[in-house]
Amino acid sequence: MEQKLDIQIQSINDEVAYQNRQYFDQIGLLVLNMISSPGSGKTSILEVMAQTLGKKLHVITGDVQTDLDAERLVKAGAKAFQIQTGGSCHLTASMVQKALRVFDIEPNSLLVIENIGNLVCPSTYNLGEHIKIAVVSTAEGDEKPIKYPALFTRAQAVLVNKIDLLPYVAFNIDRLASDCYKLNNKVRIFKTSCVTKEGFGEWMDFLYQVKKSLG
Repeated sequence: MEQKLDIQIQSINDEVAYQNRQYFDQIGLLVLNMISSPGSGKTSILEVMAQTLGKKLHVITGDVQTDLDAERLVKAGAKAFQIQTGGSCHLTASMVQKALRVFDIEPNSLLVIENIGNLVCPSTYNLGEHIKIAVVSTAEGDEKPIKYPALFTRAQAVLVNKIDLLPYVAFNIDRLASDCYKLNNKVRIFKTSCVTKEGFGEWMDFLYQVKKSLG
């Protein structure tokens, strides 16, 4: 019975996600679903991106409570809308759809859905995005892909963040990359630092190419 209910919930979510995707394509948005554990630096990455994109960067950010992330992103120059889930550990397509009704988004721009810090639940919920992005920080450990394969199997790109900490932590990027490729041999891996801005040129070029491929 529980499995059947879960299938029904996923089916309803997928239907709304399809509606979201139609809207995104209609107005020329490139949409990313950014997923990580808490503290990996998702919001910091978006702050750096806002320095280049300004209000062309739109962010729907999810949190169990508070508007802190949205406040940071607006201050950095992006447009941001906060979803407070009130306890839910992931965003759903319906939550995103409701946000879209009140969030003023410019056509032909970039929308990042900054999911709640969680490597499990968000990975299986389609929000209508074009690509899923996994973020891992060097402070967390390099075993994340083999411990949480569902996300890394689905992700089209992995950002290894906080590489400025590599001299001080036991983190093997080669091991992480190898594990990622075993799960998904087409995944792109980017090494970033929000302190030194290293890797952001390649990351932004990748997004430009993805946007271009969508037409």
